[in-house]
Amino acid sequence: MSIIRWDPFRDVVSLRDAMNRLFEESFIRPAGWPATDGGYVAVDVMETKDDVIVKASVPGIKPEDIDISVTGDLLTIKGEFKAEQQKGDGANIIRQELRHGSFERTMSLPTQVVTDKAKADFEHGMLTLTLPKAEDVKPKTIKVKAK
Repeated sequence: MSIIRWDPFRDVVSLRDAMNRLFEESFIRPAGWPATDGGYVAVDVMETKDDVIVKASVPGIKPEDIDISVTGDLLTIKGEFKAEQQKGDGANIIRQELRHGSFERTMSLPTQVVTDKAKADFEHGMLTLTLPKAEDVKPKTIKVKAK
């Protein structure tokens, strides 16, 4: 039987690691959204006075391979990263990290939008959606008149 020296910080480190894992799985990368495969697309959502702007990083995909839909306040971006065909020269793959496969990202929009006037631009692997806000949700100013 051996004697193990008591280290008061050994359990604290384990608790810290457990808390980091909990926050990462719950908030940063919710269950079902793996961080390393082709099923996840990073987005930025911004709101201006008149528009909701969504930027999605989809490098290596063609614009015609992306489907965008808005249902109520849910935005869905779907697409597929196509795997490059391997050359028949007998080369062995040593490492393959480029994504391939389909992806789908659904998120809530901060307000109602007008889909008929929406614009989608694609440049250098960045998809930019400009979704105009519905008129009834835009802020309105009321001027006060003195008597």
